[in-house]
Amino acid sequence: MKNTSPVCIVLAAGLGLAPLAARADLALAKARNCMACHTVERKVVGPAFKAIAGKYAGKPDMVDALARKIRQGGGGVWGPVPMPANPQVNEADAKKLAGWILALPQ
Repeated sequence: MKNTSPVCIVLAAGLGLAPLAARADLALAKARNCMACHTVERKVVGPAFKAIAGKYAGKPDMVDALARKIRQGGGGVWGPVPMPANPQVNEADAKKLAGWILALPQ
């Protein structure tokens, strides 16, 4: 079934891409080692991807902001454990991952 959620459509249109759920998925998250600290459904070291989607639902410009956090790291938003920088994830993949995460149902 094609994902036509408003978030996915808006994100795809804003980036000029096909629906993001089709372009980035769990396989990309696994390939970029995201799953060492995150899962889709539950908190591990970092928050669940669905929790991230819920926290930022409806907020504009979150694909770019989350992609930046994926690459540069950050801290203080989800507790005391900082997210390390992931410079090995290129900008295009970081945006795909961010779009996929934000398009997940909460």
